[in-house]
Amino acid sequence: MNSKVDLKFWIGIAVSIFFMVLLFEKIDYQSLAGALGKADYRYVFLAVCFIFISYFLRAVRWRYLLIAEKFLSLSSLYSATIIGYMANNILPARIGEFVRAYTLAQKEHLETPAVFASLVVDRLCDGFTVIILLLITLSTLQMPVGMHDSTLALKVGGTLMFIIYCCAMLFLYLLKRHTVRMLSGIGYVLRPFPSRVAENIIPLLGSFIGGIKMSSRSGHIAALIATSFGIWLCCLLSVNMVLRSFNVDLPMTVSMFILILLVFAVMVPASPGFIGTYHYACFKGLTVLGIPETTSVSIALIMHATDFFPVIIAGLYYLWKNSLSLNELKRARKAI
Repeated sequence: MNSKVDLKFWIGIAVSIFFMVLLFEKIDYQSLAGALGKADYRYVFLAVCFIFISYFLRAVRWRYLLIAEKFLSLSSLYSATIIGYMANNILPARIGEFVRAYTLAQKEHLETPAVFASLVVDRLCDGFTVIILLLITLSTLQMPVGMHDSTLALKVGGTLMFIIYCCAMLFLYLLKRHTVRMLSGIGYVLRPFPSRVAENIIPLLGSFIGGIKMSSRSGHIAALIATSFGIWLCCLLSVNMVLRSFNVDLPMTVSMFILILLVFAVMVPASPGFIGTYHYACFKGLTVLGIPETTSVSIALIMHATDFFPVIIAGLYYLWKNSLSLNELKRARKAI
């Protein structure tokens, strides 16, 4: 297990170095320093504020995902959220979600697998919202000449992903409402495969869906939808504030386009904190839209910094406040 983690870690480091070299190989460092010096950091401060508001809304959404299990305090949910995002920035193997689940379970005396199951639904909510933003962006943003094929491919891909997410959420809903019937149906579908496949998958699905105890009240579901869009609105405003700090005054759809690129960039294997892939995606998106290279690199650096350093500082504070250590967080995956 450790060798696999180490291999993934070093592959991620290599990917990050590769993209950082691509980013800086043609940049005039004197011009870069000048562009960074001219930025209006009042907007950067606002960007950081919006990021922390998005974390608070994540804590609120998480409360409604777990409300049928236990009514939890927002302070516990918020601190666990911050610690989880800090872990993604400084620890290998992207264990942030495991850390979130472990931290909250320890503090609130909950079963860690049940808490982790709620975060799977949490990520589905994020994916569903991002796909909607992608479709809106591609329908409204005027892409440069020569990118018609790329835009069409993104539209088709976005539509397919939207359908897949709808099917996944419908599947989870039916699995929760009609667990025995659905598991029997899955067993029937798996009959052509070796028996060990069904023996592994069906108990795993049963355990997972048993850990999800979502409320079906309309008010709680409305809260999940509202917070999901609120989270990504704050992320969008954070991107927009950084663009404004460099006097880049473009339509909000441009901020949406950059945000979508960043979402896809962090899916690429990279070092902790998504160094390199995050920067390069932001840089390429801005240069495609006509922003000068030096300004684009400056924006990429500041945008990543607003996402990276503040949450690490806040996470270390909450780690100390909850009497936890980084070594303990590294063991979080084993608790799931």
